[in-house]
Parts: sequence; C-alpha cells; structure tokens
Amino acid sequence: MSSLRGRLFAWLIAPLLLVNLAGAVLAYTLAWLPAQSAIDHGLGSLAGALARRVQLQDGQLVLALPPAARDILEADPQETLIFHVQTGDGRWLGGERALAWQGGGTRDLQWQGESLRLVERSLRVQGKELRIAVASTVRQRAQWRASIVRALLPLELLFTVAAVLIIGVSLRIGLRPLARVRSALHEREAGDFTPLDLPDLPRELAPVVQAFNELLEKAAGARADQHAFLANMAHQLRTPLAGIQLQLEVLRARHADDAESARALALIQTASERMIRQARQLLALARAEPDRFDASQLRPLDLASLLADTVQLAVEEAGRKQIDIGFHLAKAPLLGEAFLLRDLADNLIDNAIRYTPPGGHVTVVCGANAEGTWLRVEDNGPGIPAAMRQAVFSRHVRLDDKSSGTGLGLAIVRDIARAHAASVSIESGAGGGGSSVRVFFPPLLPNAA
Repeated sequence: MSSLRGRLFAWLIAPLLLVNLAGAVLAYTLAWLPAQSAIDHGLGSLAGALARRVQLQDGQLVLALPPAARDILEADPQETLIFHVQTGDGRWLGGERALAWQGGGTRDLQWQGESLRLVERSLRVQGKELRIAVASTVRQRAQWRASIVRALLPLELLFTVAAVLIIGVSLRIGLRPLARVRSALHEREAGDFTPLDLPDLPRELAPVVQAFNELLEKAAGARADQHAFLANMAHQLRTPLAGIQLQLEVLRARHADDAESARALALIQTASERMIRQARQLLALARAEPDRFDASQLRPLDLASLLADTVQLAVEEAGRKQIDIGFHLAKAPLLGEAFLLRDLADNLIDNAIRYTPPGGHVTVVCGANAEGTWLRVEDNGPGIPAAMRQAVFSRHVRLDDKSSGTGLGLAIVRDIARAHAASVSIESGAGGGGSSVRVFFPPLLPNAA
C-alpha cells in the first residue's frame, strides 16, 4: 500500500527535476553563447586586420604581411591559426591554399583531423572584392566548455538536493494535520464515540473529519439501542425466571420421593439458574458500559459493608460445591456505585467458586491503605495461564471449551473497574497455584468521606 506522502513526493520531485534540468541546459547555453560569440568576434577581427594588409599595386590586390605580423598570428601556443586570402575572382593572395572559400559565414569544420572554427568575410578593398577566411583550432573552446560544466554541475547538484529536502520538509509539515487525526484516533479507547474535535484543520480534511463524526454518531446511536435492548431484556427476564425458579423448588419438594422426577427437576433448575445468572450478567454489562455510566452516581461507600451483604449467597453456593469460602473484610472506604460494585464482587466470587474443584477453598479479602482501597478474591483452582490473563477480560473469552458460562464475568469486572477508575490484575494464588484477582481503587479524598 503506497503512502500519500510518497505519492505527493513523486508527483512533485519529477517535474521539479525536469525543470531543474531545463534550467541547467538554459544556464549552460547562456554561459556558452557569449563565449562562442567572443571567439567568432576575435576571428572576425583577425579577418579585418588581414584586410588592412591588402594593398593595390599596379592595379592588382597584394597581401603585404611582414614576418612580424605572422609571428603575432602564431603567438598562441595552444591554438593553431590558419587563414586564406583571395580576390573576388578566386586569385589566391596568401595563407593556406587548401582552405578554399565556402561562401561566407561562420561554421565548424574538420581540417587535417582536427576541429576548427571558421569565419569567412567578404570585403571591399580599393573598390575590389576581397575574400578572407580565418580559422582556429578549438582547444581553448573545449576547455571553456569543460570549465562551464564544472562550474554548473555542483550548483545543479546542490539545487537538486536542496529541492528534495525542501519538498520533504514541506510534505512533513503539510501532512501534520493527517498525523493529528491519526493520533487522535489511536489514543481513543474502544467504545469512545465522542466526535473528533480538532481545530485549525485544512479545508480538505474538514469533510473527512465531519463524515467520520457522523459515522461515530450513528455507531453511538446503534450501540445505545443495543444496550437499551439488553437492559430491557435482562430486566424483563429476571421476574419470570425468578418465578420459574420458585415453582421448580416447590415441585422438587413435592416430588422428592420420585427419584426420576427429582433428577429431571434438578436439571431444569440448574438450567434456570444459568439463565438467571446470564440475565443478571447482561443487565450488569449494560449498566457498566463506560459510555452509559454517569460519574455523578458515585457515592462514599464501605466496600466491607457492601460485601457483607452478599456473603450469604456466596456461602450457600460454595456449600453446595463443598468449597470452603472465607471472608476477611477490613474497613475499605471508596467512591462507588453500590449496584455495580455488588455485580463486580458477585462475578469475581462466582468465577472463583465455579472454577474451584470440590474440597477447595476461596478467600475474599478487602482493605485500604494510604495508596487506595483493594479487593482480592483468591482460589486454589486450576488458575489462569499468564498468556491468557489479559485476554480473559475480553467478552466471550473462556479458558477452554469445557468451561461453563458465557465468558462475560471478567469483562463485566473490567468495565465496572474502569467506571470507578480502578485497575484489575490477575496473579497466581498462594504457593503458585490457583488465581488471585485483585481490584485496586484510588484512595477516597478526605472531602468525599
């Protein structure tokens, strides 16, 4: 999957490199043309100087070029200079005979295996036509070209590197709003449907954020409807299920002498108890959702007193499974919502009893210190593997397929703990066996007591 930054960089750098290359060619051309013009002008000046050495003697044009003038023409050791002077009718006056007149103008040519620059001029001397051709080797011209290239190449490389860096930095700065949106989304927790509020967004990103906020609003509405449905269903099921449970107990008492009927009624009652528990968990789950929880519901409570009210049910359940359950409840003040905290304690204790084999033991301890209030439920059951200790707080996660239940108990505990700004951790029990689930609540502020 290609990145937006990569695409923008490719679309920007390619045209920029082409423009930079065109600029280099133009700079080279602008630097070379004056040099070439200077060479041609110098050759044209030599042609004019040679024309001034042509005299009219006895009605004929004659080139009077003394040795000193020839020495001047040959003074440059790096260049070879040749010339050809003739009359308009083709009579040779001096210089290289083989350098024949080509019709005038300026051009490059090959002479005896070497490149020359040739300038031809047609002049009038003493009323007669004179044709002069002056040519020079281009060794210096090649050096000038190389010098121009050596001067331009580092500059072009510098401009190219600078352009790449400027584009990279500009893209990084220009795409910061996208990074802000991504960061805002990554920092959100699951179930957070509040709209994104990012000021100073570019106009191009505003419709995207607005569409995302509209999607969040729809998702929040759908989730609220789902929670309302779960809460209503759980609430509606509780009363008839409790009635069924009561009638089953009456029937079991009437048919206690009939072993087959008693066994069937016991199975029905077990299924009814499971349904009651699941309905209670659904109701607790709906109440504990963070987006539905109102922090104003928190009141100063004593966790020990709240647990004492729920001891009897736990003792009866543990007794049916022949499990020794003990409570060590010290004063434990906190800010909480009583119904939710009872659900938290019920789920922790029920899980411990459910997974502890007959003959085992479960211990419920609560207390407080300067750091906060804590609740610990410990058992000597099979325990929870370290690799699963985070996963079990997700919904519908069970340790194995043989485990009973819906996998909602610890998910409810996690949501209730979050609603109370508490943390939940799982460790091994005493001696390395079983499990110890600890819920730690923040300390109760003095003015909240």
